[in-house]
Amino acid sequence: MEKKAETYDISFKKKAVDLYHQKKNFAAVSRELNTHRKNIQRWVKQFSEDGMVGLREKRGRKSGSSRVSSSTFENRQ
Repeated sequence: MEKKAETYDISFKKKAVDLYHQKKNFAAVSRELNTHRKNIQRWVKQFSEDGMVGLREKRGRKSGSSRVSSSTFENRQ
């Protein structure tokens, strides 16, 4: 059985960041919100670097990235 990665909305992430700023303890916040401590650490870092924009979902291909086709690769050799 395949494990799906859990996604969290921006309001949940912001709540986690706010709780961390109150408690200053990643483990306590992760227990309260029932999520892994590493998630809280990542969200706090992203929020401190980029504000609310940093909490947006970042999965998938980055915009502007392009795929190199096999024919392009073969032409380089």
